Amino acid sequence: MVTSRLGDVPVDIDRDTARRAAEQELSDPKYRDARPGLLQEIGQWLGEQLEKLLNSLSTGVPGGIFGVLLIVALLIVLVVVIRLRTGKIARSARADRVVFGGQRKSAADYRRSAAEAAAAGRFDDAVRDRFRAVVRALEERALLDTRSGRTADEAAAEAGQLLPNVADQLRQGARLFDDVHYGGREGTEAAYRTLTELDERCRRERPVALAAP
Repeated sequence: MVTSRLGDVPVDIDRDTARRAAEQELSDPKYRDARPGLLQEIGQWLGEQLEKLLNSLSTGVPGGIFGVLLIVALLIVLVVVIRLRTGKIARSARADRVVFGGQRKSAADYRRSAAEAAAAGRFDDAVRDRFRAVVRALEERALLDTRSGRTADEAAAEAGQLLPNVADQLRQGARLFDDVHYGGREGTEAAYRTLTELDERCRRERPVALAAP
């Protein structure tokens, strides 16, 4: 995208043309859609640096064109970062971090398999299945709708609205699940016990009524 525009820009670029090209690039909606505060600051800084370099070029300072090329390179890097954070790669990564990867079992079945894994010292499996038991139990109580593609964070956030007394524990449980299942960390007995306690607390908690929007 940026590189295709570079082919249309003459080497002997004048200040106004370069500034307009930079402003046009930075005004693209994708820059506004991804983390507005930080990206606007980066865009503003790049614009200021480009203005300074173009001023230097206009006065014939040696090496000015290399500075312009540096700013263009930084713009390319910025585009790549935005693509990684908001494009198909980021959406794919989020889509892959789901709680249930296949056919659901009952909450009781997940609890049973988690206990068996813990007894055998397989705490990775114990952590995964105990958190799945938490989410599946909430679905069975109709506190969460049964749907595919829900991430651990989404489950914790949705359930935490109805069970505010355990909202923090739900977020902690989601992190434990993600750390083990997607982050490559080893499951521990302590993590399994934390999720077991969370499961029991969620079973005892009664949902609150949400205010009408």
